[in-house]
Amino acid sequence: MNSETPYAGLSPDLVLDAVSACGLWPDGRLLALNSYENRVWQVGLEDSTPVIAKFYRPGRWSDAAIEEEHAFALELSAAELPVVAPLAFGGQTLLQHQGFRYALTPRRGGRAPSLESSEQLEWLGRLIARMHTVGARQPFAHRGRIDRATLIAAPMHAVLASSLLPPSLQSHYRNAAQTLDAAVAMRLEAIGPVRQLRLHGDCHPGNVLWTDDGPHFVDLDDARSGPAVQDLWMLAGDERALNAILDGYTQMREFDDGERALIPALRAMRQMHYAGWIAERWHDPAFPAAFPFAAESRWWEQHIADLHELAEAL
Repeated sequence: MNSETPYAGLSPDLVLDAVSACGLWPDGRLLALNSYENRVWQVGLEDSTPVIAKFYRPGRWSDAAIEEEHAFALELSAAELPVVAPLAFGGQTLLQHQGFRYALTPRRGGRAPSLESSEQLEWLGRLIARMHTVGARQPFAHRGRIDRATLIAAPMHAVLASSLLPPSLQSHYRNAAQTLDAAVAMRLEAIGPVRQLRLHGDCHPGNVLWTDDGPHFVDLDDARSGPAVQDLWMLAGDERALNAILDGYTQMREFDDGERALIPALRAMRQMHYAGWIAERWHDPAFPAAFPFAAESRWWEQHIADLHELAEAL
């Protein structure tokens, strides 16, 4: 399997065969869902509701890390939290077919949450607090942490090794990235140790779906260890929204208000990681099509300016 185009052999027939291998009966209806890191399909079944088939990017996570993600999702579901958890076949949730690792989950529809609604924000805050109560029971062993090595150093190396970054901007980018890393390090040192727990990790509005019965969370693919505020700030567009989420959160669980000071550092690290993620995945044909701006010098010029601005704000 070519590491630069890992999904070249993932045909619709292979997807259907993988679902059939679980003892299910696909009816031939396939719908590719929006996903860049992995490949995700909605698969229609005979006389049953469709399932979601998620094929994992080769080399990104170890089997142990994926199984740990699945175990966390099942633990949350067992605690009656609205989290979409994988289905088990023969006692296994991580499946393999023709060299691809995959998992099947029930289809759960819904709409985006209204982040202008204090009621919905408080509801989300209560659910995330309950999720964190479960997440605090034990640590991850294989999922990694939200830290500078993962979200600054690794993306920086990916960008510097990529042909996307114009040679004339190499030194400017390196300087901006190192300046941001130093600023983040100073902020983290000033805040001091913060309690780490198992998190959703990528809790943005696109990973929350709302129905008439309320919200549910999807896609634990970025689950990691980190501070509680990581699962809160991406849902909060402003201070009012963050306060509403915390109003709900603190009804169920204590929150260390000192973690608010982490948000600028977490936001900066996420922006740094985003550019590195695109650079590292550029050989995947889905990326140039989805992110054509990354091939333009002016985008990297703006990214460098943004990194300096983020560092100065820290």
